[in-house]
Amino acid sequence: MNSGTDFLGRAAELHRNSFVADAHFDLLPFVLEKRERGETRVIERDYLPGLREAGVDLVVSSLFLSGRYLPEMGLRRSLDYISALHAEIEESPGLFSLCRSTGEILEANGRGELALLLSFEGLDPIGNDLSLLRIFFELGVRGVGITWSRRNYAADGCFFDPAEEGRKGGLTEFGVRALREALRLGMYLDISHLNDEGVEDVFELFDCPVMASHSNCRSLAPVMRNLTDSQTARLAERGGVQGMNTCSTFVANPDEKTVDGKDLADHADRIARQTGPGTVCFGFDFCDETRDFSGPGPFREYDCVKGYPGSVAFTAELLSRGWSEQDVRGILGENLLAFLGRTIG
Repeated sequence: MNSGTDFLGRAAELHRNSFVADAHFDLLPFVLEKRERGETRVIERDYLPGLREAGVDLVVSSLFLSGRYLPEMGLRRSLDYISALHAEIEESPGLFSLCRSTGEILEANGRGELALLLSFEGLDPIGNDLSLLRIFFELGVRGVGITWSRRNYAADGCFFDPAEEGRKGGLTEFGVRALREALRLGMYLDISHLNDEGVEDVFELFDCPVMASHSNCRSLAPVMRNLTDSQTARLAERGGVQGMNTCSTFVANPDEKTVDGKDLADHADRIARQTGPGTVCFGFDFCDETRDFSGPGPFREYDCVKGYPGSVAFTAELLSRGWSEQDVRGILGENLLAFLGRTIG
């Protein structure tokens, strides 16, 4: 029988020799915060070493907006993220590049560069101005996360915990038009953070592959940010993928136990049993670093996988549970790459 060390060695080899991708990371929000403190070459110094250790080839960076920038500063802040990325590319030539298609992703990897793809985490940056969607598309944004966990002009998001609110809504009239335009342009739809009413609207109105970039299983962790088994099944039926989120609250109850990668593997197992392993991908949403900017507080949430280097141990856990190397290569990145091929080309 293989030991844990054997599984870890096999996992490390798979990370070195496979396409590895993360469907969701708040990279540019972190980078801009540091650049505003006068730091430069942030990706090269603070993120690239860990990404290389885990063999990561593609990161989808969100354009997440803190509520303090809304509504007036949402557009400007999002443009600042993209400007910061271009400054970083100039400062660290040949190390990473902004990509707009699967072809560009593979070309970047062929040059030995990390590929970066951009995605909205909520359509807040465009407000109710549909013409701005085309501008962001031209700037390289390819993912449309419809909401964060709040209401915007397109739809209602879902709260992390129960909150007092009025009657919920799904997609608004503007939201339907925005998603139709996004699909026409060649962008993909991401239902993470969208409430159940909005998810149902997406499935009813749009017959296309849909992603949940960083959402786990509600049957294992009963929070609204996770998908129901029915939602996962419908997502899989249309060629979608679901990214495994490391936030402990979305994995198990951190008040009852120390949540770790084994608990996250339970979510991957459940999805694979229900839909097959081709639905699962990485969508880690590493957020421990958020404390560097928000300061100490009453956090009970934490990342149950410790950064990209820790993802190798997560992969070893899957191997120890009997996942084949072919299926593991899928969750490492091939499933996400195939989804992108079906959507943005």
